[in-house]
Amino acid sequence: MARIFSPDEARSLMPSIIDVAGELIAARADLAEIAFDRQSTGASALGGIPEIKALEARIEEIVSAWTEQGIEVKGIAPVLIDFPAVLDGVSVRLCWIEGETALGWYHRTDLGFPGRRPLP
Repeated sequence: MARIFSPDEARSLMPSIIDVAGELIAARADLAEIAFDRQSTGASALGGIPEIKALEARIEEIVSAWTEQGIEVKGIAPVLIDFPAVLDGVSVRLCWIEGETALGWYHRTDLGFPGRRPLP
């Protein structure tokens, strides 16, 4: 059975999630830069295949750690995560997207991101 988060429980995880998301964002940017540089000039100051593999592994490690906690990772560019929850008897997802400073949104499970509303 999927883990169900209370809003307070999900909010308590946010400082760590925002911190680790910063690592994922940096790794994602480095990967993009390496790929662009290697394609356009044949080399990158950020490295080559070993660095690419290490960055990919770090991103996978972060995503896996979140998933193991019951957090749903919807995307990494931008970072978008959902916490399964129930509000007023309705299945919802507490929703956070890269750039937000706190967990302040939710959407019904069946509506997804377009149905986002501010958390009460």
